[in-house]
Amino acid sequence: MPMFSIKDLKTGKSLPSDAGGAAGCNYAFFNSYGGTSKGHYTSLNVGLHVGDEKFAVLANREIIKAKMGVPFLLSALQVHGTKIHVQEEPLTGDLEVEGYDALITSQKGVALMVQHADCQPVLLYDSVAGVVAAVHNGWRGSVQDILAKVVTVMTRDYSSNPSDLQAIVGPSLGPCCAEFIHYQSELPGGFRPFKVRESHFDFWRISTKQLLDAGLKRVNISVTGECTRCLVDYFSYRESVKAATGVTGRNGSVIVLNES
Repeated sequence: MPMFSIKDLKTGKSLPSDAGGAAGCNYAFFNSYGGTSKGHYTSLNVGLHVGDEKFAVLANREIIKAKMGVPFLLSALQVHGTKIHVQEEPLTGDLEVEGYDALITSQKGVALMVQHADCQPVLLYDSVAGVVAAVHNGWRGSVQDILAKVVTVMTRDYSSNPSDLQAIVGPSLGPCCAEFIHYQSELPGGFRPFKVRESHFDFWRISTKQLLDAGLKRVNISVTGECTRCLVDYFSYRESVKAATGVTGRNGSVIVLNES
């Protein structure tokens, strides 16, 4: 399996690895291959706060920047909340903001990266207003409907029309593995129609429904359909817990508005 796939979010067409020159915006879902980390973090771990060596993580992030053809990377120390960081000013270096789970910018050449190991990376693009967003959407984010909150901020701050937005839900926990033993206390009743079997829920469909409710067109929503726990190509927190370690890296999912 390739280390990553870069695509134009508007057309869905695959792009060469030097994607910085393509029109519009590009995105990539990186898996665990092609990095410098060792042990439980082998090898493209992008998480700075999961126990890996800092120098290895920073080297991995440089690899991602090179593959995306971007000078700067904006990421977040995520907390499973709903705070949204809007980057209005140009960056002069990489930046990781603390306490946010969604990133929005209209700055070209600034790659937004979310970090995940079963939670959903959801990437959004408005080709009309010229703005992108990257969302870390775990089950707690779904319960709090962070996707609707992101669409609201894009509408408020950038005059986005939700019907113009394109969105893709990246590699994450699939309905095959999204087991919630305590779902009656953890998940709202509105999620019950998405229960596929005892204690298992389809959060890909939940996110699609939340995006539709936020005003996106169904034709503009896509799901990769890759389960991070089933596929050995991705870091998976649930799989690491099953292996009795609970230690694993984080996958990186990136979106950027191109300079040209």
